Amino acid sequence: MSELNVFKQPKPFYLIFSIEFWERFGFYGMQAILTVYLVDVLAMSEAESFTLFGAFSALVFGSIAIGGWVGDKIIGTKRTIVLGAIVLMVGYALLGVSASGEFNSKELIYIAMGFITIGNGLFKANPSSLLAKVYEENDPRLDGAFTMYYMAINLGSFISTLLTPWISEQLGYGVAFGVSSIGLLITIANFLVSRRLVSNIGSQPDKEPVNYRYYSMVVIGTILLAFASAYLLQHIFYAHLILAVVGVTIVTLYFKEALQTTGIERAKMMVAFVLMLQGIVFFVLYFQMPTSLNFFAIHNIQHKIFGIEVQPEQFQALSPFWIMICSPILAMVYNKTGEKFSMPFKFALGMVLCSCAFLILTLGSHYADANGIMSSNWLILSYLLQSLGELLVSGLGLAMIAQLVPQRMMGFAMGMWFLTSATAAVIAGWVATLTAAPKGVTDPHTTLEIYGVVFKEIGVITGIIAIITLIMAPKLTRVIQGK
Repeated sequence: MSELNVFKQPKPFYLIFSIEFWERFGFYGMQAILTVYLVDVLAMSEAESFTLFGAFSALVFGSIAIGGWVGDKIIGTKRTIVLGAIVLMVGYALLGVSASGEFNSKELIYIAMGFITIGNGLFKANPSSLLAKVYEENDPRLDGAFTMYYMAINLGSFISTLLTPWISEQLGYGVAFGVSSIGLLITIANFLVSRRLVSNIGSQPDKEPVNYRYYSMVVIGTILLAFASAYLLQHIFYAHLILAVVGVTIVTLYFKEALQTTGIERAKMMVAFVLMLQGIVFFVLYFQMPTSLNFFAIHNIQHKIFGIEVQPEQFQALSPFWIMICSPILAMVYNKTGEKFSMPFKFALGMVLCSCAFLILTLGSHYADANGIMSSNWLILSYLLQSLGELLVSGLGLAMIAQLVPQRMMGFAMGMWFLTSATAAVIAGWVATLTAAPKGVTDPHTTLEIYGVVFKEIGVITGIIAIITLIMAPKLTRVIQGK
């Protein structure tokens, strides 16, 4: 495939690129400041905000399968995209309203998060599904299209993660969440104005007249699920219980299917399961960015990047920044190494880099100044290492599923991969609480000592897992190759 093919795409691609950009702009802008908002406005402790964020993230990822099913089977991919965007816009708007003194209440915040959960679930799976339908089978432009699509996600994340913390500081949380809502309004308007570009593309229900009975049922179900999610976020035990039941059920079904197969197919499914477990470890670390790493930047990092003053929450923009920088470099490495750099080795190397990302912060804590403040260069380097790890694990997760799981189980296995994120989110919330100082304690020396110890523990445990995965990698590679 020539380089020209990466940029020369059919017109529907650019519409889908733009709606994904604006949706991710809204979501990551909200995520960048949510835990800080919960502490500042709701007077939650850091530990309470981390636990709530973990449950919220688990529900967000756990609901994605619902949106994919609704788009494929019930009302159509395009109608589900619009409905999901509307529900997300309402959720962000409610968060903005909750930030005003007149309407401030915990209940409203939980309801807002409930709408964001279900809106994201409806929306998330459908733009990529629509994009895949734009291209004929074996179209040489498809790889380039998904590369640029992934770039839309990171570009939206990068811009909003820089912008939203600054707005919250200058104009307040209400306006900042309002910007996220405006991002979704742009998504909706853009899609409705340009829908003719995808008039002949979509799932089977898209090609049929609107079934208002089904559509009404989906809308009513969406509202009920949003309030159910709000209830679960107020009673986190039940949210965790539901996730555990769903997780055990899905894993049981997966192994039941695997045991009914034989030979190389069964072996590949077992390798896929091992790599999914590694994925859980990665996502536990990934979810530290909006939680423990976010507050680490607030408490113990110099709020400057190359001499430029920044808001501490803006350090999260380093993740998409490094991904956009490193993605093409890794792509060239893959092209040159070919099959020599197998999937298990990529996952194992990703674990090594993630371990180093936290150990480097522990090392940096020994070089803090007299006030307990570290140079931002340590955090910049940490984000670089973790972003490289993300590209090797998360960025290849769906490709791993496609490579190892039988075609008949593809949809189920894709849902299982998203379940790894949901499971990890709950564990990550608990891990992040280990870094939380007692409520009201903000002395940098105290917080630096806590972060140094916990980040060392995270790095060492991840390092041990990385060593195990490196030892296993040759065997897993031989299994994949049928040797």
